[in-house]
Amino acid sequence: MNFFRRTRHTRPHHPHVLVSTAVLLASLFVQLGTLGTAWAQTAPFPNKSITMIVPFPPGGLADIVARPVAEAMSRELGQPVVIENKGGAGGGIGMGVAARAKPDGYTILMALSSLTVIPEADALLGRNPMFLLNDLRPIARYTADPTVLAVRADAPWKTVKEFIEDARKRTGAINYGSSGNYGTMHVPMEILAQTAGVKMTHVPFTGAGPAIVAMLGGQIDAVSTGPATVLQHVKAGKIRVLGHWGNGPLASLPDVSSLKDLGFNAEYAQWSGLFIPSGTPEPIAQRLRAAAKAAAQDTKARDVIQNTGSPVQYLDSPDFEKYVAADAKRMSDVVKKIGKVE
Repeated sequence: MNFFRRTRHTRPHHPHVLVSTAVLLASLFVQLGTLGTAWAQTAPFPNKSITMIVPFPPGGLADIVARPVAEAMSRELGQPVVIENKGGAGGGIGMGVAARAKPDGYTILMALSSLTVIPEADALLGRNPMFLLNDLRPIARYTADPTVLAVRADAPWKTVKEFIEDARKRTGAINYGSSGNYGTMHVPMEILAQTAGVKMTHVPFTGAGPAIVAMLGGQIDAVSTGPATVLQHVKAGKIRVLGHWGNGPLASLPDVSSLKDLGFNAEYAQWSGLFIPSGTPEPIAQRLRAAAKAAAQDTKARDVIQNTGSPVQYLDSPDFEKYVAADAKRMSDVVKKIGKVE
């Protein structure tokens, strides 16, 4: 009987033993968590999908370029690069989202040349900036086309001269669509209006796609946009291109004269390029740079972009950075000349 009582007797637990055990377990969990975090930080980039923000609705140049580039980068990186369209404010809303994103390589931006204009416009209007130019790092330029002056095929103007003469006779009667104030469709039309001494009515939309749909539907008279966004409609006989803001002939529209050749000192290039948030770690930035370059050299991606009428004009990160800085300086003067547009 005594034997059974001794073997069934349980030694009491001391409080310090329980505390020590709890501390040990807590320490173990912390170490496991630290190891998990360390593994996530040292895991090869990328180890999940990447979001490519396109700051315009589908149908415009940024979207047209982004889709084949994203597909090619997905193949190069081994992870999906997913397009997210965030239109509004001439591209400023989506650009601002990308600029404020965590600089970990998982949010990238396909922007247009309005990127160099919007910070200047914000400063001119005295409003809180949607983003600053140094919030974003240039990685790769893909296209750089002059915009074209496009009207419906049944419009009364067959030449730039006829278009401008009508604008002089009917002040404000001709209206044109854009992707928003100070966007890539607004700025060139204002440059032309100032050069020609005419006044037209500006009708902002959220992007080139909606503006072109509105023009085809007779809601607006004209647009200035990249060749890629109208070429299919030109071939279908629905849109007529009167002139362009470049120098010399366009490969996609060789019979269309430049505004300069027609006597109007108006130039403007609508470029598209890839950006990442500033502060992105250098190894990740270089991985994205290599993937962006591979996309520019990818035969399938190049063919898709070039078939829309915008030849690939690739610039690697260092040269693109210089290009953006020079464009920003030039656009600063243009914005000042345009003045406040509410």
